[in-house]
Amino acid sequence: MPRLIAALIRHGDYHQLADTPSAHQPFPLNEKGLAQAQSGGQRIKNLVDELGLTLHPEIDTSLLQRAWQTAEQIQQVLDPGQQDTQLCGFAELAERSVGSAANLSTHAIAAIIDQDPRYPSLPKDWKSNSHFRLPFIGAESLMESGQRVATHLQTRMAELETQISTDTVKLFIGHGAAFRHAAHILGALAFEDIAKLSMYHAEPVLLEYSRNGDWQHIGGKWKIRDKHSAYKD
Repeated sequence: MPRLIAALIRHGDYHQLADTPSAHQPFPLNEKGLAQAQSGGQRIKNLVDELGLTLHPEIDTSLLQRAWQTAEQIQQVLDPGQQDTQLCGFAELAERSVGSAANLSTHAIAAIIDQDPRYPSLPKDWKSNSHFRLPFIGAESLMESGQRVATHLQTRMAELETQISTDTVKLFIGHGAAFRHAAHILGALAFEDIAKLSMYHAEPVLLEYSRNGDWQHIGGKWKIRDKHSAYKD
């Protein structure tokens, strides 16, 4: 049976509001991010060639601009004429939503909670706590966003089972926190490692999908998180 591999790719660096959960910020890649995406595209091309993989023509990407632009840059490297691939946008691949608090600073979010008698003050680890959900309409926990992404990955890869005849890799461009939590839900990353790890910008982490529903990390490096660095989605 041919192998079926998902390449999880975090977007490149982008113009980001300071002290603001990155979740659904709508801003584009900066120059550093564009260069990361182009370099990442070349690394993916080399990887496909080295492993003798067929690149699936549909590249799934989050609809947030930083992810879409990363996908465009990677596509230009892999398929300069854009004749053999297409970008497919999915809201399901977005980062964790903080709902109606989107794009507010952490201080503003904390102040809103403190002014609302219905809720206790936010825990210190609210941004990184996998199970905590802000009490706002549309908000998700990190684990809930991971489940959303995991469901998308599982569904899309299962669709390919009967369609491929060669070892195939499918690209998914999205966001680090949601991807890590999805990898845990799929059984490819231990829960205690979620907070210890991040993802390099525009570099693939390879998860192999098996027909019995198992997933295995087979290539690409998770980034070791600096324990002193601020948590970012």
